[in-house]
Amino acid sequence: MAGAQLPPGWSLQQIRDVSGDQAAVALDPNRAVMWVARPGAPDKVLHPEIVLGFHSLCLVKPVHDDDWYMGSLYDDGSIDCWAAYGDLYEALRGL
Repeated sequence: MAGAQLPPGWSLQQIRDVSGDQAAVALDPNRAVMWVARPGAPDKVLHPEIVLGFHSLCLVKPVHDDDWYMGSLYDDGSIDCWAAYGDLYEALRGL
């Protein structure tokens, strides 16, 4: 997709190697993304800058946020995130 981008300093092959998923792809960030990790708390809208897809999972780096959020990627393209990581390497290893 036209808006898809990779994190600075990372190649798609590096992302695939660290994650262990050779089908990993960069996805268009123009999609609905919600932070739903806290039961009972209201969901929070995330504004994605970078989205990486790994089958039914994904990693999202929001605009103006250094954390990476892991979540479920749904058939309609929306994402519900339920875990956060301080850096991309850690998030990729957590897949």
